[in-house]
Amino acid sequence: MRDPHKLSAFQLADTLAVAVYKCTAGMPPDERFGLTMQIRRAAVSIPSNIVEGCSRNSEADYLRFLDMALGSACELEYQLSLALRLGFLRDDQHHAVADLAAQTAKTLTGLIRALRKA
Repeated sequence: MRDPHKLSAFQLADTLAVAVYKCTAGMPPDERFGLTMQIRRAAVSIPSNIVEGCSRNSEADYLRFLDMALGSACELEYQLSLALRLGFLRDDQHHAVADLAAQTAKTLTGLIRALRKA
């Protein structure tokens, strides 16, 4: 079994999930079950899929979960952009979290490419 805590992709994703919860805390109450929940769900999905993939025995399963984590990171990037355009996030909040989401996606992409070449 792989240790997800040793992966920089997991460390970034974990930091991102915490940051997303903090920045979405001030979103409008009527969005609690709308965009706020979608953003949080996508953010938590990233490290969760990395952890689940690390628990799998086959390389193919591991890669499948890393692909899902990457998909969630891309989904989150869009949702953060939407929240900014709707005025639910301030520019500084969006910038900090969106940069972390992009960095997480790039790191996951690099990990996936390296594993596919091996």
